[in-house]
Order: sequence, then structure tokens, then C-alpha cells
Amino acid sequence: MEGIEVHIEGTGPRTLVMIHGWPDTAALWEPQVAAFKGELRCVRFTLPGFDRGHPRRVYPIEEIVATIHKIVTAVVPGQPVALLLHDWGCVFGYRFIDAHPELVTALIALDVGDAGSREHLASLGLRAKLFMSAYQLGMALAWHLPARLGDSMTRKMASLLRAPGASASIGAHMNYPYHVQMAGGYRRHPFKPPAPMLFIFGQRKPFMFHSEAWAQALATQPHCRVDRLRCGHWVSHAAEFNQLALSWLRGLPAA
Repeated sequence: MEGIEVHIEGTGPRTLVMIHGWPDTAALWEPQVAAFKGELRCVRFTLPGFDRGHPRRVYPIEEIVATIHKIVTAVVPGQPVALLLHDWGCVFGYRFIDAHPELVTALIALDVGDAGSREHLASLGLRAKLFMSAYQLGMALAWHLPARLGDSMTRKMASLLRAPGASASIGAHMNYPYHVQMAGGYRRHPFKPPAPMLFIFGQRKPFMFHSEAWAQALATQPHCRVDRLRCGHWVSHAAEFNQLALSWLRGLPAA
């Protein structure tokens, strides 16, 4: 679809569209597809600009939201879907939901909540703020550098952060969100879901990407739930996540 390969696997009454973050591709969701495809129709794709086959340029968030909209309306015409989001996929997915709330019946978000909000920034210590600024600025810088040097910087950072993606697939072409973020391009208000939401975050990382106040407020909403797992930022690779997500989806009202 417009140069994006969309994978559709599994059967079931509910369609789950998966959106990854940095520095990942659609391959991130292979463990979930294997676990979910007996009950869910799983849809995944690699974000624009995260595939080496795409031009190395900035993809505005409006363009990304439009791409998600085209995919969602193509795979299930006239019907809403559930979303599974991680990292930058949360940022893009939240904006998609804000624009098209009628197309989403349920939402599972991994590790990124109200990141960047006043409450979140206030909850971070100086060391966490310095670390967050350093790696984000570093990736924004790598995006501007020649491919060989930028790719090397990006792969080293991904290795430091224990990203699960294959090194060969990782490169500076994936860093345009950090370039845009440094210029203030993705600022938004804290996300408030219009549909049931499961928010899961990993405990074993230098700092959180959500505020406790936001998580507590979310947990009080109907059919919403907040859980923590003993893992790092890549919650999708925690073995217990698959069962937790399936159990929550099974308990929701019919789509």
C-alpha cells in the first residue's frame, strides 16, 4: 500500500493493528502474532521512513496519521479496530485516535503514556532528564550525519538500550522523529482514551515514560487497566505480556 508492505495474519472477530516504535520494524511483533493469530486478525507494517526502501526524509505526523488511516480502513472497511502500540508508535497512534476515535474500539499501549507532559517531566530527576536529553539529541544529530557515521551512532545507542531489532535493520533513517521532536513538532496534550485502554510498562529502565498521576487517572476509567512488568522498555518481549493482553481483550464488551 503506497510502498508499505502490510502483513495480515490470523482469524477472529477482532482486528488488532500493531504500530512499532524506534528502532524497530514490523518484525517486532512476531512473538505477538504467533500468540494472538488463533484469536485475532493481526495487522502489522513498518512505519514510513523506518524501512531502508523509503526515502530518508522527515515524515510529518499528519502524513503518518494519514498512512495509518489508509491501512485501517483498507484492512477492515467500515469497521473499527483495536490498536497495539509501543514507543513512538504510541505517539503516532494516540494522534491517530484523536483524529479518528470512531475507528478504535480498544487500545493496548506499551511503555509510553503522557511522556513529555508537565506532570511527567516534573516526576523525573536531574539524572533522568540528562540521560533522556542526551540520547534524544544524539539520535537527532545522527539523522543529519552521513549514512555510515549516522548508522553507526544509531546502532550503538540501540545496543546500549538493548533494543531487540536486528542490527542490520537499524540506521539513522529511523531517527527523524527525534529531529522533529527537538524542533517541537510532536507536542500534544496528555492523551485521554475514548475507548478501553490497557497500559503496560516495564519497571527495569532508567526512567519512566509516563507520570504516576496519569496512570492512576487512567486506571479509574471503565474497562481500563494499568499493569507493570519486570522487564525493560521493550515490554512486548516479556513472556507474560501476551497472556495479559489476550485476557484483557477477552474481557472487553463485544466490538
